Amino acid sequence: MLTVHEVIPHGHWSSPAADHITLDHDARHRRRWYYTADHGTAFLLDLARATVLNHGDALQLSDGRLVEVLAAPEALVEVAADSPATMIRLAWHIGNRHLPAELHPHAIRLRDDHVINAMLEGLGATVTKIEAPFTPEGGAYSGGGHHHHHDHAHDGHGHHHGHDDDHHHHDHAG
Repeated sequence: MLTVHEVIPHGHWSSPAADHITLDHDARHRRRWYYTADHGTAFLLDLARATVLNHGDALQLSDGRLVEVLAAPEALVEVAADSPATMIRLAWHIGNRHLPAELHPHAIRLRDDHVINAMLEGLGATVTKIEAPFTPEGGAYSGGGHHHHHDHAHDGHGHHHGHDDDHHHHDHAG
């Protein structure tokens, strides 16, 4: 079976890709996983550490060919506000819930979640449903293959992390 041990970042490869693979955000964050590219090329991704594969990156197959990574459109919402103060408050509530978020100059993109949407609208947000590739910010815990993950109920209530709170970190890369 073909293997991939190297990811070539977007803009750093020029040979034509032999195939491409269209993946949502979760499927683009892996260390070791079996994939079949869009035109049938099967391979094992086998990287040293969990890596976020970005739109336009190339996967170097063990036979030298390249497979281009394409970010799949996902059900998202664009969160906007009519004032910078409201936008800051919305960003705080999003961050407080550890929600993956993609930041833009005048909006924050999130996965579509009706409970979160209602909470944000209640705080003054304009929430617009869209379909687009999702590439959230890596966050403070994303470096070195480390993924910070919490499972919180979406009940609209915040929480506080004191000095005694445990944070369990999991590598979801498979």
